Amino acid sequence: MPDPDSTAGARRVCVGAIAGAHGVRGDVRLKSFCATPEAIAGYGPLETEDGAQHFAVRLTKPIKEGFGARLSGITTREAAVALKGTRLYVARARLPGLPDDEFYHADLIGLEARDTGGAPLGRVRAIHDHGAGDVIEIVGQGGEIAVPFTRWAVPTVDLASGVMVVDLPEDTADADAADDGDSKGAAGAQGEDVSTARSSDLAGKGGS
Repeated sequence: MPDPDSTAGARRVCVGAIAGAHGVRGDVRLKSFCATPEAIAGYGPLETEDGAQHFAVRLTKPIKEGFGARLSGITTREAAVALKGTRLYVARARLPGLPDDEFYHADLIGLEARDTGGAPLGRVRAIHDHGAGDVIEIVGQGGEIAVPFTRWAVPTVDLASGVMVVDLPEDTADADAADDGDSKGAAGAQGEDVSTARSSDLAGKGGS
């Protein structure tokens, strides 16, 4: 299955989406997935998922749940309406560095997950935020595992080696066996947040 965050081998991160037209002169309603929402206009031209279109972005005004924005080459309301639902990407290399223990989703997705004995568990398919902290979704031959993204549960993230070490609770295997193989059916798409941080405990999310 093609990686939606890569075009011609270049890793990309989804930083926003077009929610529809704004006004009658071709402006769009832009949702930003960046921790600092205004940063979406500072990464240079953004591209569509298929890489076919590129837009320079100029924010015009803050609006509910986003910004009014002008995209290069979009000059009519009809053109803006046609872009509704379009997700916008930027090359991973153009994003700024992050503090220790904070990671871009694009860096985590696809990592090999191993237990503390080195046995493979699968690969990271998605990161979800259900309100109580980020959860890593791992998919392997044994099915799906949901792991809280904390230092306790994920003591090691080695991006250079492409490996994440997961310290599973002792009852995880029993719980999986009792589940009879039923999966949660969670989507494999990347979440709307661009980055995530490991929290220091099971209750709260750490980092900025």
